[in-house]
Amino acid sequence: MRSPVRTALRSFLAGLLMGAADVVPGVSGGTMALVVGIYEQLVAAVHQVFQALLLAVRGRLADAWQLFRRIPWGFLVPLVLGIGTAILSTARLILHLLAAYPVQMRGLFFGLITGSLLLPWLRLEQRTLREGLLALGGAVVAFLLVGIPPRVVSDPALWQVFGAAAVAICAMILPGVSGAFLLLVLGFYEPTLQALTRHHLPYLLVFALGAATGLGLFSRLLHYLIRHHHDATMAVLVGLMAGSLRALWPWIDEMRRLRLPDGSDPVGSVLLLALGGLLFVGALTWWERRRQPHSVAR
Repeated sequence: MRSPVRTALRSFLAGLLMGAADVVPGVSGGTMALVVGIYEQLVAAVHQVFQALLLAVRGRLADAWQLFRRIPWGFLVPLVLGIGTAILSTARLILHLLAAYPVQMRGLFFGLITGSLLLPWLRLEQRTLREGLLALGGAVVAFLLVGIPPRVVSDPALWQVFGAAAVAICAMILPGVSGAFLLLVLGFYEPTLQALTRHHLPYLLVFALGAATGLGLFSRLLHYLIRHHHDATMAVLVGLMAGSLRALWPWIDEMRRLRLPDGSDPVGSVLLLALGGLLFVGALTWWERRRQPHSVAR
C-alpha cells in the first residue's frame, strides 16, 4: 500500500505538470493527468467535492459532512497546491519563452502532445469503427476550434471574467483542449496573465470563483460519461488531442493559418525540441504502464 507521504508527493508533482501545461496555449493539463495516470481519480474527486458543496447549500449538512470525509484529500490538496505553484511560478517564464522563442516552444509542445496520443487510446477496452469515428469527430472539432484567430479584451468587466473562467476551466480536465487557448480565443489570456503577475486580487478572486463554478458543473457531466460511456468518451478525447495539434504547429501566422518552413526558419532546433517532447511523454507513458499494467485495459 502506498504511503500517504508518497501519495502526496506524487500528487504534487502531477499538479506541477498540470499547472505548467495549463499556462501554455494549446497544451492541456488534462493531458498531463492522463499521462501520469490520475485522470479518472481527478474527475471523481472533483465530482465528490461539488456534490458535497451542493448538499451543504441545500441544508443537508450531515450528508455533506459524510461525503466530505470520503473525499481523497491526501490526493486532491497536494495536486491543487502543485497546480497553483506551477501557474504562479511559471507565468513570467512561459511569457518570456513564448515571446522570445515562439517557433521552438511550439515545436516542443507539438512533440509533447503527439507523444500523449497513445495513452488514452490504450485505455479503450474495444477499438472498433465506432471509436474510430468518434475520435475523428473530436479531431475535426478541435482542428476547427483552434483555428479561430485570437483576440484581446481590454479592461474586461468582472462578470466577463467570471464567464471566461467558467468556460476555460472545463478544458483544464479535458485532454486535448487547452484552457489557456480558450482564454486566448475569448480574449482573456493576456489580461489573466497580467493579473497574475501584478497580483490584481479582485480579478483573481472573481476568476477563481468562475473557475470553481465551471469546474464543478462540468465535472458532473464528465464523471457520468467516464462511468457509463468510458470507451466512447476516451475515443473523443483522443480526437480532441489530435485535432488540437493544429494550434501547436511551429510555423503559423498571426491569424493561425498554417504554413511550411522556409530557409530562415530554425528547423533543426524545432525538430530537436519536438523529438525531446515526444521522448519525454513516451517515457512517462512507459513508466505509467509499468507501474500499472492493468491501466491499459480497465
